Formats: sequence, C-alpha cells, structure tokens
Amino acid sequence: MRHAISHRKLGRSPGHRKALLRNMMNALVRSERIETTIAKAKEVRRLADRLITLGKKDTTHARRRAFSLLSDKQNTEKIFATLAARFVGREGGYTRIVRTGYRAGDGAELAILEYLPAEEKKTKAKKGKKKKAAVPKKAASAKPARTAKKTAGKNSPAPRAKKEQPEGEKGKPVRKRKTKEEPE
Repeated sequence: MRHAISHRKLGRSPGHRKALLRNMMNALVRSERIETTIAKAKEVRRLADRLITLGKKDTTHARRRAFSLLSDKQNTEKIFATLAARFVGREGGYTRIVRTGYRAGDGAELAILEYLPAEEKKTKAKKGKKKKAAVPKKAASAKPARTAKKTAGKNSPAPRAKKEQPEGEKGKPVRKRKTKEEPE
C-alpha cells in the first residue's frame, strides 16, 4: 500500500526523474505552457508553484533555491522579474492543467500545463438600482404581449384540462371504484 508516499515515481530512477522534472520546469518557465501526460503535469505543477512562491520572496536565498531547481540562469531571472510580479495578489494556484485527450501511440491521457495569465482588475459596480433606458411608446406597443403558449417550448405538450369530478364531503373529489358486481 502507498501510505505516506509524497510523489509519483513516473517509472524512472531517481536521477532520471529529477532530470525529467528539471527539463519540464525549464520548458514551462521559458514558454509558460507545455503539453505532457497528466501524471507528469501534476508532478511539475507542484514544483512550478513552488518556484513562483520563491520568486515572490525575492531574497538571495530564494534565488539560490530557484536556481538549484532549474539550473538555468535566464529562467531564474524570468521567474523573479516577470512571473512572480504577475501573481503578487494571489496566494497559490499559479498553474492550470487542461486535459486535451489521448495520445495516438499509446493512449496516454495528455494535458496542457500552463501558468495563469495576468489578472485584470475588475471594477466593482456600485450597488443600487440600475436606471433603465427610456423606451419610446410606439416601439413598446408594436411588440405583441407574450402569452403562455409562446413562452413554452415548441415541442412541449399543451396543458391538460382537468376533468370535473363529483365532490363529496368537504369538497374532496369522490372516486368511483369498480367492484366485482359491476360489469366492465
């Protein structure tokens, strides 16, 4: 059983796995989007988010740790200069995994791993009543009023009329029951 195992082995030796993840992180930082399998994307996502967190700290120690993960000076500079600045107001969740289908050769499930785009600041609408635009009277009267038939779907059945039933005590309808004595 896989209790307390913190990462996927990806069918590789430890050195091979480390090199694979390093190359994928470098490709992700360089192009900000890579296509790979789901398992690899989930593993790289853990490290890619950690790189952005280091980039937001922007200390000498954080730069050295980021360089030890990437081993590429240009990508390390890109993290601290552009990528970390993009996610200043965000606490985690810097990447997105979008599933794209299955690979033709072996049927492996593929995905796109990408950094999220920069968020645009949304202006909050003022609370209160919205003013409606004035509609000319001629235009308003030209439109026919909607009826129940028009609002219902074209293929929906028409409502059934209720059959009137004789009423018994307290206005409840009385059901006529068939008995063995009565012919059908």
